Amino acid sequence: MRNLFILLTSLLCSIHLCAKDIYMFSYFIGNGEDGLHLAYSYDGLKWEALNNNQSVLKPTVGKDKLMRDPSIAQGKDGIFHLVWTTGWWDKHIGYASSEDLVNWSEQKLIPVMYHEPETKNCWAPEVFYDRKDDLFYIIWASTVPGKFPEIPTSESEKGLNHRLYFVTTKDFKTFSETKLFFDPGFSVIDGAIVKNGKSYWLIVKNENSAPPEKNLRITFTNDLKKGFPTQVSENISGKSWAEGPSPIKIGKYVYVYFDKYREGKYGAIRSIDGKLWEDVSDLVSFPQGTRHGTAFKITTKEFETIKTALGK
Repeated sequence: MRNLFILLTSLLCSIHLCAKDIYMFSYFIGNGEDGLHLAYSYDGLKWEALNNNQSVLKPTVGKDKLMRDPSIAQGKDGIFHLVWTTGWWDKHIGYASSEDLVNWSEQKLIPVMYHEPETKNCWAPEVFYDRKDDLFYIIWASTVPGKFPEIPTSESEKGLNHRLYFVTTKDFKTFSETKLFFDPGFSVIDGAIVKNGKSYWLIVKNENSAPPEKNLRITFTNDLKKGFPTQVSENISGKSWAEGPSPIKIGKYVYVYFDKYREGKYGAIRSIDGKLWEDVSDLVSFPQGTRHGTAFKITTKEFETIKTALGK
């Protein structure tokens, strides 16, 4: 009987029913017209699409009605908060919330850059929940002409000179004043935060185009309120043009998934200390067409609800 119990337990765990956490990935495909896509993983390596890789939430706000770069974070009350890029040349970002990742609130716009009328864009907002202070940070990239020293650019990116801005909120009803979040002295987008122990890691994309960089860098702080040192690391993502870093702690590693956008595929690196990085791109697989997503954890119970509603 004992051997039978051990066998059954092993079988159950082998099909992941013993998993404490399920890893989720929010992403978009194409240009973002069809909205939010979700994938799941039991190990952070093999990612499977939910809902037959069809959208689970269609965009309804913004002039272009896009849902690019979807970022999701969960608060201590269990509510999931979603932000996204609504269009190429907007001064706002999109927002919606959900209790189960299946049924969503009415979508609304957060007017984060309306106070700067010359703002060209609001790209790739990332929402990060700091449990220590029960506070959400929303970080995005904007170009405000004349705000920073001009830099050499390619013809296709002429006039774009991004920096990271942010607001904070506890309830997504009232927000702090928009402030500069990160200025490393070069054009920077796609800022994503992960906490590892007592340290916060910020991974960003170097967006310089002349000469082109298009790679990921990292910097660290132990006090989020004081911000991050603007001296960043050397390139950590390799030779591929990379964007949309998405960090998550899995076991002893911090994984950073990223979009190898010129190759039409996803890559990944991992590290224990943020200094030595291992390229594990050959170990990961994502649904076809995955673009600029974010990874986060949910419980097995929460996943059962999602799987029942959306299945494969």
